[in-house]
Amino acid sequence: MDALDCLFTRRSIRQFTADPVDPEALNTALEAAMSAPSAGNAQPWHFVLVRERALLDAVPGFHPYAAMSRQAQAGVLVCADPALEKYPGYWPLDCAAAVQNLLLALHAQGLGAVWVGVWPEADRVENFRKLLGVPAQVIPHSWVPVGVPGQPAHRADRFRPERVHENRW
Repeated sequence: MDALDCLFTRRSIRQFTADPVDPEALNTALEAAMSAPSAGNAQPWHFVLVRERALLDAVPGFHPYAAMSRQAQAGVLVCADPALEKYPGYWPLDCAAAVQNLLLALHAQGLGAVWVGVWPEADRVENFRKLLGVPAQVIPHSWVPVGVPGQPAHRADRFRPERVHENRW
């Protein structure tokens, strides 16, 4: 898929088919996530790949916006270890860049996904820690349910020229 086509056609997919997800596609997407930029190239992230049905089904029990996890064939919990940072305080940006790369790589391979926020909601952070055994010093940042799209995705024009300010506001 052309890079610009991938950027312009990626959409949040909240409906999935029951078709399996290729493990190699997940691995490739995780490689892409780890290719994201990070402050000082510190790469303070960790990823928990979830394919166990019971775990996927448990997420909507504590996350009000993660119902699609019950249809997903996989999920990725993007986490940060602040101890790995070179420049303290940038881990949320680093993880966000990794999530975007993950979403684009999944879309480029014909898979669907949606970015579900976890941090800074303390209850969501703690529930993911408990469910997936995330160590206390690691911070769950985002949840990404993954599957074969069960809904169409098409390009939407979101460009707003009035939001572009040249040289000065």
